[in-house]
Amino acid sequence: QVQVGESGGGLVQAGGSLRLSCATSARIGSINVMGWYRQAPGKQRELVATMTSGGSTNYADSVKGRFTISRDNAKNTVYLQMNSLKPEDTAVYYCKVGARIYDYWGQGTQVTVSS
Repeated sequence: QVQVGESGGGLVQAGGSLRLSCATSARIGSINVMGWYRQAPGKQRELVATMTSGGSTNYADSVKGRFTISRDNAKNTVYLQMNSLKPEDTAVYYCKVGARIYDYWGQGTQVTVSS
């Protein structure tokens, strides 16, 4: 069973930064894409950023220029550097790993941005 685990969430003031980490037990050669999604209370889960095995990235318009996704293949880990955080970034952040034909989700990590 593939495992996915996020860490790095917390409480930060507006304008601050956080870095989320997501580690997976999936074999690196089987991973097609890794990415971050978020879900705020009362809202649907939405894409934040993704990175393919080839290194192509995709960002939600709302985070472009503020968030950066990166990956350490040696550690099977993907990161989300979040700068200039806003109260509207408050959400539970989930990591998704796409490996072969399956998607695996982490349990989520809470990010709260105070104004």
